[in-house]
Amino acid sequence: MMTQNDYAAQQEALENERMILETVDRFLDRHVRPVAMKLEHEDIYPDEIVERMKELGLFGAVIPAEYGGLGLRPSTYAKVIEKIASVWMSVSGIINSHLIMAHIVNKRGTQAQREHFLPRFATGELRGGLALTEPDCGTDLQAVRTTALRDGNGYVINGTKTWISNGIKGTCFALLVKTDPKAEPRHAGMSMFIAEKGDGFAHSKRLEKLGYKGIDSAELVFDNYRISADCLVGGEEGHGMASAIAGLELGRVNVAARGVGVAQAALDEAVRYSQQRKTFGKPIHQHQAIALKLADMATRTEAARLLTQRAADALDRGERCDYEAGMAKLFATEAALENSIEAMRIHGGYGYSKEFLVERLYRDAPLLVIGEGTNEIQRLVIAKRLIERNPV
Repeated sequence: MMTQNDYAAQQEALENERMILETVDRFLDRHVRPVAMKLEHEDIYPDEIVERMKELGLFGAVIPAEYGGLGLRPSTYAKVIEKIASVWMSVSGIINSHLIMAHIVNKRGTQAQREHFLPRFATGELRGGLALTEPDCGTDLQAVRTTALRDGNGYVINGTKTWISNGIKGTCFALLVKTDPKAEPRHAGMSMFIAEKGDGFAHSKRLEKLGYKGIDSAELVFDNYRISADCLVGGEEGHGMASAIAGLELGRVNVAARGVGVAQAALDEAVRYSQQRKTFGKPIHQHQAIALKLADMATRTEAARLLTQRAADALDRGERCDYEAGMAKLFATEAALENSIEAMRIHGGYGYSKEFLVERLYRDAPLLVIGEGTNEIQRLVIAKRLIERNPV
């Protein structure tokens, strides 16, 4: 039963959330929406937008207030990401990868690591992301080949990571490596470091992409890169996979929220255009073929939003949520892909033109069904957890 104090605390939290979301709306209207199309088409990194996000504290969104962050609940953070993604999805990626790294330090790091890194992450002094994927290793993280071998008081790291968001502009990364390449099971030999750029740690040129423009994706190359043992997350070897999974739970809620944002943007554009465009003497939304598309798009978007909220609520409570996050990520990103295609069809030939937003949504949406674990992997995770929860 909810007490009066509980009710008051709940109302205060809702009011704080409302104020934060209104602030984000103003930021998007003033600083992102007017320049998004130009920057996206020219694939220009949004430096000024990033500085504004620093001022708003968005690089510390989920970092606890005691370390200088905003201390947002995952459920509020998901709503922030949905709003950003509905205007320009790439901008949400700049903070997502960074905050996965921060989440890993907060949940799996030592107290000394939290005190050292989190305040610098919160201000954006150190910005970066998550370095998991390798040229010969995507979904199968246990197959990573980047090694960190003990050398005195530190480690020497060699290997290559690829498709790393914030790879060029970022300065610090949560880096998954093998500290014992011969360990069985393979995950027992995996560890994670918080690695700042320096001698032996370089990035490649920016990787060209179909969509998701503006944000830099690059290879990270480690050539006898030396790092202190103090940067080993948790202070013990062998916990790298657990750290990666902890980060990806937040990451998958983020990608689900991005999916909702893109799906909503596609729906908004389709609703607007269907009332402006006329054929056979009436607005096209009055044609049954178009009306059915709009109804399906609206239903997909709302269902995706509710699944994402459910997963974020589980994170709020500190519960394991790979099942809920997997469902949210799977459904919301497929909703984004389907809505973007339907919006383009509703726009007809104009949907294929760079003058209209739907063309960008059509290019951005495919990334979401691949990133943070492909949707095929999400289905396997969901099925595995389903059986675990319902043994015969």
